[in-house]
Amino acid sequence: MTSVFFALSILTACLKLVSPKSLANLVFPEGTKHDFVVKRITYKSDDDDYDTFHSEANSTYLLQHAEATRFNLFTGFQTPAEREDSFKVNETVNVHCGFYSDNGGFKISEEDKRYMRTCKVVVSTCAFGGGDDLYQPIGMANSSFDRQVCYTAFWDEVTLSTQEAEGKVIGDNGMIGRWRIVVVKSLPFVDQRLNGKIPKMLTHRLFPEARYSIWVDSKYQFRRDPIAVLEALLWRTNSTFAISEHGARSNIYDEGKAIVQKHKATPEEVEVQLTQYHQDGMPGVKRLYGLKALAEASIIVRELTPAPNHFMCAWFNEVVRFTSRDQLSFPYVLWRMNMPGMSMFPVCSRRDLVNSLGHTRKVKPLTQTKPESSAS
Repeated sequence: MTSVFFALSILTACLKLVSPKSLANLVFPEGTKHDFVVKRITYKSDDDDYDTFHSEANSTYLLQHAEATRFNLFTGFQTPAEREDSFKVNETVNVHCGFYSDNGGFKISEEDKRYMRTCKVVVSTCAFGGGDDLYQPIGMANSSFDRQVCYTAFWDEVTLSTQEAEGKVIGDNGMIGRWRIVVVKSLPFVDQRLNGKIPKMLTHRLFPEARYSIWVDSKYQFRRDPIAVLEALLWRTNSTFAISEHGARSNIYDEGKAIVQKHKATPEEVEVQLTQYHQDGMPGVKRLYGLKALAEASIIVRELTPAPNHFMCAWFNEVVRFTSRDQLSFPYVLWRMNMPGMSMFPVCSRRDLVNSLGHTRKVKPLTQTKPESSAS
């Protein structure tokens, strides 16, 4: 970067954001310079396969499959062959990507859906099971208020009642402070960590009109201007996807060991996942395509276009198929797809983006999940 650019920048410890004056004059780019192979993405649903899905033989298969895996009417029943196909990069791709059936769960009110369709830039978070408080974002410049920036927090009814008991009540406009609160009903999974992957990974399905998204884990307070973050992490680097490097490890197999040691997944779960990855040929390297092989996925900044959306669908399906530890599946999907426009920012930039406030209380698990019933 030139000295002129740095003169116009706000220099923090690591992350370099443009000045408020420059921010006011920023124009959204038409697109990146990358020539993406994927031009169009469509999503599998029960309507696509009505005849086979409802046949007696396939219903029996789906019953057995649902009992053995975490796939359900929300995710669709991705077969091993469909999994292989999902990593293929073609001009048009058709993949499982949640919202497979109207009976699959993750229900949002029509009023919230209308609001979500107005968003051009989305900053989102979620708290399911009452585990976290809501931290108000700070640092948004005045010039960004008119750019259709939405701060959206997804809650379930447990979090809603927990927060209301502490005096945090949603206003008549659906807001608490700057956050629009979207209360989700009929969550698809017993595992609340998996439920949290839906707003984290499937932003493009929830906000069909948005162009960009910034995901922030609920333990963080977001403290930067969203447009300035897009400029620094995507536009300036000609990227479509930015995620933090992992601060402690670089190797997927070392990450598996750490997950077991920290009791974040069972040894059996991790062994099944890494055995599959090893059989597929996943190398135990520290770097992939010039990037650190392991990411820290608490902040994800991306463009909501077909190629990044394809990547997120494949990543989501891996956390459903194996463990919900998304940092374990990220390098595998990166290795399989080698998506252009992928970038990683250093740990110090992640720390500049947020204040880390931690989890507030233990998450309450779901006792049952109606959407996981099999197809009929």
